[in-house]
Amino acid sequence: MPAKIIDGKKIADRILNDIKGKIKSMKEKPGLAIVLVGNNPASEIYVGSKEKDFREVEGYCERHNLDKDTSEFDLMNLVNQLNNNQRIHGILVQLPLPKQIDENLITNSIAPHKDVDGFTSVSLGHLFSGHGIIAPATARAVIHLIESTGIKIEGKNAVVVGRSNIVGKPVAMMLLEKNATVTVCHSKTRNLAEHTKKADILVAAAGKPKLITKEMVKEGAVVIDVGINRVNGKIVGDVDFENVKEVAGFITPVPGGVGPMTIAMLMENTLKAMELAEKARH
Repeated sequence: MPAKIIDGKKIADRILNDIKGKIKSMKEKPGLAIVLVGNNPASEIYVGSKEKDFREVEGYCERHNLDKDTSEFDLMNLVNQLNNNQRIHGILVQLPLPKQIDENLITNSIAPHKDVDGFTSVSLGHLFSGHGIIAPATARAVIHLIESTGIKIEGKNAVVVGRSNIVGKPVAMMLLEKNATVTVCHSKTRNLAEHTKKADILVAAAGKPKLITKEMVKEGAVVIDVGINRVNGKIVGDVDFENVKEVAGFITPVPGGVGPMTIAMLMENTLKAMELAEKARH
């Protein structure tokens, strides 16, 4: 029996509707600043979606488009201004950044209480110590999608393919927090299929198109595909969707799975950042 498709767009729309309802009753609106450096086509698409959804829930959104030759100093200056702007509750610097700019330096210059992406060392440190206040949006999206299936995470074997600070590591930590037994695989893992075949929950976040094939997936597994790869002008995930759906129990499509949910989680994180700022003021 083919897998049930986890409709990330449908779940995200419900969350965005709830957020819109909350914002309607607020005097002050949550403010998000999005910074885009250069004109990376994929980044343009992501930023456009984030901005559109944020305006649709009636939040306040600023977009700062900077030239691809922008210096590290100028970008740092802008981030500092946004850190000190009380109208802005969340700051999102779209990655990747041009090569003249140190991504780590810029990410860590964002005030932790405005870090709605959850990428700063402070946010990740809180997450790893089990006291995460604002968790990375994509990792939250992954957990939400797994839980939407009704399957209990506790006690399950979970395998995360990919170890980035943005997705792989935070997802692994959040699964651990929910009492799964977690294995993290990566490009140096030997016999990848040996590990993935044991997974009740499989999260693919390696950035390699169709890396996960039907033979690598346990029957009835929950498969979450975080990958976004362009192949011959089409967007495909890290999972060979058409074949894997024949063995999986649940599976997310690409597009329409993790992407819309990440944006919904980003909105929730901005709302949370606003609440934190209000608490700090009183």
